[in-house]
Amino acid sequence: MEALGKSRIVIEDGKVVEVSEPIVKYCPLFKKHRNIEELNCETVKKNIEYRIEHFGMCTENREIKMNYFLNFGISEILSLALTKKMLNAAVIAADGCGTVVLDDPEIVQGMGGRISGIMETEPIQSVIQGIGKDRLLDPETAMIDQFGGVNKAFAMHYSRVGVTVASAKEAQEIRDCFGHNVVIMAVHTTGTSMEDAEKYFEFCDIITACASKTIREVAKTKAVLQAGTKVPVYAASETGAELIKAKLDELGKKPDTTLDAGPSPLI
Repeated sequence: MEALGKSRIVIEDGKVVEVSEPIVKYCPLFKKHRNIEELNCETVKKNIEYRIEHFGMCTENREIKMNYFLNFGISEILSLALTKKMLNAAVIAADGCGTVVLDDPEIVQGMGGRISGIMETEPIQSVIQGIGKDRLLDPETAMIDQFGGVNKAFAMHYSRVGVTVASAKEAQEIRDCFGHNVVIMAVHTTGTSMEDAEKYFEFCDIITACASKTIREVAKTKAVLQAGTKVPVYAASETGAELIKAKLDELGKKPDTTLDAGPSPLI
């Protein structure tokens, strides 16, 4: 997976076997929730080990359902949208299952709420049983293919589908094929090029800023709405704004218009 500060992490048999040096050295979210002052190989490894121990990430002990973790994480927005029937399915990628079609808000939060950018995973039978084999795009390999996941969601007769993407190219392909019956949410945007940042705002409905310099720059002129000031989430369409406003209303908060010191460095 690609996690804290764009560090590449490999987990095998429930053990962290590889951690690369993170590019981003500080994140206010990890400072707030885990009191991590500096992102480095040691603190990243300890955080991943904490997740493995605490909720079984990447193991047979994986917890499937969880409560909210962040105010404005994508899984929190998706979960609320499902609860309020603004969406009737969510396509996410997670450890042990790969791309999966979900309609249970608690499972969306459980599988998506406290993980990082899953680049590759293997099937975990306890996860598959907990979610339902028929909901995986490929239960034999746990492949990650969000376009294929959206296609599966419509084949399952869902009509209003939310999907997470970590590629501007994939966002464009999904929008071109499925139109506006899909709510596209860009995640893991740290290191995004200016060209891809522009594409995200053209083809997505919601975009997480992560530690992206270009997303924050494009948002100055293209964002419809902003939630959060340190690691903001942007609405790139009126549809995205409706989903974020629903979360704001739940929390009794108003949209934000300014930025505070966020991750460092922005890239």
